[in-house]
Amino acid sequence: MKEYSSSEMLAKLISFDTTSWKSNLELIDFVRKYLKDHDVSSQVFYNEEKTKANLLATIGPQDIPGIILSGHTDVVPVAEQNWSHDPFDMTEKDGRLYGRGTCDMKGFIACVLAAVPDFAQADLKEPLHLAFSYDEETGCTGVMSLVEYVRAMPIRSRACIVGEPTNMKVVNSHKGIYHLLTRIYGLEAHSSTDRGLNAVMYGAEMICFLNKLAEEMKMRAPLVEGFDPPYTTVHVGRIKGGTAANITPSYCEFEWDYRPMPGPDQEEVMDRFKAHVAENILPSMKTRSVEYARVDTELLSIVPTLLPETGSSAETLVLALANQNDVSVVSYGTEAGIFQATGGVPTVVCGPGSILQAHKPDEYIEKSELSSCDEFLGRLLHAMKTSG
Repeated sequence: MKEYSSSEMLAKLISFDTTSWKSNLELIDFVRKYLKDHDVSSQVFYNEEKTKANLLATIGPQDIPGIILSGHTDVVPVAEQNWSHDPFDMTEKDGRLYGRGTCDMKGFIACVLAAVPDFAQADLKEPLHLAFSYDEETGCTGVMSLVEYVRAMPIRSRACIVGEPTNMKVVNSHKGIYHLLTRIYGLEAHSSTDRGLNAVMYGAEMICFLNKLAEEMKMRAPLVEGFDPPYTTVHVGRIKGGTAANITPSYCEFEWDYRPMPGPDQEEVMDRFKAHVAENILPSMKTRSVEYARVDTELLSIVPTLLPETGSSAETLVLALANQNDVSVVSYGTEAGIFQATGGVPTVVCGPGSILQAHKPDEYIEKSELSSCDEFLGRLLHAMKTSG
C-alpha cells in the first residue's frame, strides 16, 4: 500500500478540482480507498443530488469519548485570478507549496491523511474521528449532515480540532456570519413620467441604512478582546438592478453579510434592517404603488460564532499539543462554531498556513507549516496512545 508524506499527499489533494460549485466525489473516493488500504472504514453523507459528500472515519475504539480532526474539502474559485501556474498542479518554490487549497485548507487534511498509517497501527486508547466536509466556502452549508451524526453518536467526543489556517496557533473564538439576499420589487415606466416605482433607488436607501449600522457597530466597545477589526462588520458585496438609464427599474437585489462578534443579540443587524424596511421603506414605496411594492430578505446561511470555552477539554488538549500558553481569536468564520453549537463538542481551531494567503491567486503554504502540523499530530498520537 502506498504511503505519502504530507507534501506528497497535498499534491494529490490539490489535483482534485473541488471548487465549491463542482463535485468533491473524486477526492472523497480517493480518501475512502486510501483509508481502506490502511484498514480504516469510513462512511459518507451525500447531498440531495448525490454530487457531493461528507466523510467520517474512525480509528481505534468506539465505546469511549474521542477526538475529531475536521477539515473542508472544497476550495474557492480561481476564475478571473491571475495565477502564474496551474492552480491544480502543486508547484514547489523556495520552501513554499503553491496551489489552490494548499493553505485553505487541504494542507491540514494532507497532514492528517499522511499520519493515518501511524494512527492505524497504534494501540489507541480512544478513538480518532476524521471528519471531512463539503461546501464550507459557500457558508458552511454542507457540513450539517455530518455534525448531526456526530451529535447523535451515543458517546460524545471530548474535543474537535478544525484545521483552518492559524499558523498552528490555538484559536478559541471567531465571529459568526449571516449571509443575506434582499430583493426589491417596483414598477417599470418611462423615466420622464415619474410614474414608476424605482427599485434601485429604494435599494440604495436600504444600503445607506446598512452603512449607518456599520458605522454604529464600529463605535461599540468590544465584548471579546483580540479581534481585528474589534466590532461587528456589515458589508454589501453585490448589487444588480435596472435595464437602461431611461427605464424606471422594477427590480433590484443586493447580497450582503454581517459578521457578529461573539455574544448576545447575534440577529440584531438583521432584525433592525427588517424593521427599518417595514416601518420606513415599504410605506414610502406603497405611496407609489400598493400593488407592486415588495421587499423580500432571504437568509441564505448562518455560520454561528465560536464561543470561548476557557479551560475546555479541547482548549486544554490543543494548547498542550501546540506547546502554547495563550489562545487567539480570528475574524473569519469556520465550521468550528457549528461543531460547538450543533454538535455539542468542545471545539478549537488550529491548523497550518496563514489566512493571509487564502483565496488569493498563487495561494501557498510554507513547507515548514506542514512540518509543524506533522509534529503536532505526532504529539497527538503519543497522547492518544498513553491516555486513559
